[in-house]
Amino acid sequence: MLTEIRKIFLEVCQSVLPIIAVIIVLQLLLKLPGAMVGQFLGGAVMFTLGLFLFQIGIRIGLLPLGEAVGAALAERGSLPILLGIAFILGLTVTVAEPNTQVLAHYVEMASNGLIGSKTLTTAVALGVALFVALALLRLFLNIPLAYLVAAGCAITLFILIFTPPQFAAISYDAGGVITGPLLVPFVLALGIGIASVLGGRSVLEDGFGLVGLAFFGPIIGVMLLGVFFS
Repeated sequence: MLTEIRKIFLEVCQSVLPIIAVIIVLQLLLKLPGAMVGQFLGGAVMFTLGLFLFQIGIRIGLLPLGEAVGAALAERGSLPILLGIAFILGLTVTVAEPNTQVLAHYVEMASNGLIGSKTLTTAVALGVALFVALALLRLFLNIPLAYLVAAGCAITLFILIFTPPQFAAISYDAGGVITGPLLVPFVLALGIGIASVLGGRSVLEDGFGLVGLAFFGPIIGVMLLGVFFS
């Protein structure tokens, strides 16, 4: 356990220290305000500690829970219950995802309140939840991943024709929500748990690809929101 904790701490430090080094170099070259740099360094320490604890929580709690939930749902064999629970989990995890909150805050600020943070969060969460459920449905129907990716691209490009430019720009940034530190581990763990229980399936082939499919959810959700606003 101590070895795993030490490994996590080193990973976090390797991620954060280069950013701190760049800011220090900029301070020396551009003579940034000392108070601002001091605030950044203090925030960096808190961020490093928070990310370290967060990663421990992911490894200890979230990943095992996601695999256990996926395996238990697959063993019960009730497809409607599985899809319903996957939809609810995708919805709640997306709302809790820090990336979602950051995006919603800046969109509301940039639009002077025209696009409310709650409205955008709802559109993104519904899109992710729907496509997480569809991605899991693929495992049971054994649909090739390439077909669904092609369909997702075609639908996205079609809706883009009717989407206002400002919403089109926001929608593609919204796709980054699915790459957040909370959503990715859970979706992957859920898919691997289900694929490991389904007979005759490869965990590598079927347990992955869920995040890629869920990527279309927030993009299409925000685009449809733009069509509605227009």
